[in-house]
Amino acid sequence: MVSFGAQVDFALPHIQIRQLNKYYDVQGTTVHALKNIHLDIPQGKILGIIGKSGAGKSSLLRTINGLEDINTGSIQIHHQELTQLKHADLIQLRQKIGMIFQHFNLMSAKTVYENVALPLKVAAYPKAEIQARVTEVLQLVGLADKAQNYPSQLSGGQKQRVGIARALVHHPEILLCDEATSALDPESTSVVLALLKKINQQLGITIVLITHEMQVIRDLCEQVVVIDQGEIVESGEVWSVFSAPQQHITQELLKLEQLTLPLQFEGTYQTIHSHALLKLSYAALVSTSLDIKSLFDQFNGAVHLYQSHVEVIQNHLIGHFTFTIPVNTPVDLTQLGLQQHPHITQLEVLGYAQLPTH
Repeated sequence: MVSFGAQVDFALPHIQIRQLNKYYDVQGTTVHALKNIHLDIPQGKILGIIGKSGAGKSSLLRTINGLEDINTGSIQIHHQELTQLKHADLIQLRQKIGMIFQHFNLMSAKTVYENVALPLKVAAYPKAEIQARVTEVLQLVGLADKAQNYPSQLSGGQKQRVGIARALVHHPEILLCDEATSALDPESTSVVLALLKKINQQLGITIVLITHEMQVIRDLCEQVVVIDQGEIVESGEVWSVFSAPQQHITQELLKLEQLTLPLQFEGTYQTIHSHALLKLSYAALVSTSLDIKSLFDQFNGAVHLYQSHVEVIQNHLIGHFTFTIPVNTPVDLTQLGLQQHPHITQLEVLGYAQLPTH
């Protein structure tokens, strides 16, 4: 986990960002869009950048491929300083970076084949080489039989797969995805995410995607960065961040605060209160799942469960439980957390209430 202002440092960086600041002039007002961004993106991994609209996700992505200038700081890709490259070198570097857009950006008057071939034609590749490469990437994305179709004849998911094929045609080392699934239905989203995972595993391409959809992060990414108001506020492996989100914005994005209870709980203890409301989060490898019975047995009293949620992320069981125990239960919550370590990631008192007696 990384706290506010700390450096995000993953091993073997493919992309290294240091002290990055980006400002915009909006109707005479200076907007600080990206604030002291520190980020290492490891080679061959899938990193998700998540945040609300306007958080700075798109600005960050566009600085990585040089579409946006930065005001201060540095961006290195394979130790090449992006801000110091000459125009010709920048163009050459961009050929190693594929881009996938939310709304596909296909040319409606051109066939699937022509859309995918266009970057190679612009770069003056030989016709035979273009044909071989386009055929190869269309087979990879499962659209070899759609080569002569026009975009209007395709579904949204198929259009996005054409966009992916076009992004791959230059043999990129990095793939940047700008809300690549937000315009798709759930079935098409699943197909596109499976394809991106396949591309990463088979070709070793580093993938950086921005999204506001937590499910995309769960299903595809290995690491996640949470950005809020232009700042990285939390980061780490997906299973770790999702099991113990430290920041309010992360909890909100995960919808962990949507707790509906039949009773009114108060934040501080009063002598009239009979029960404490607890929230417990845990993470364990699927093969070594937490023994819930032994956990609850330690409370030496009645445990009333109000909410539970368990999911599998990166071969980890991630669980969240909300329950009450009597306030006179003789248990030290701190010691309980230590005894269950490393499974328990969070254990906190949310409030107190007077429960009706039966």
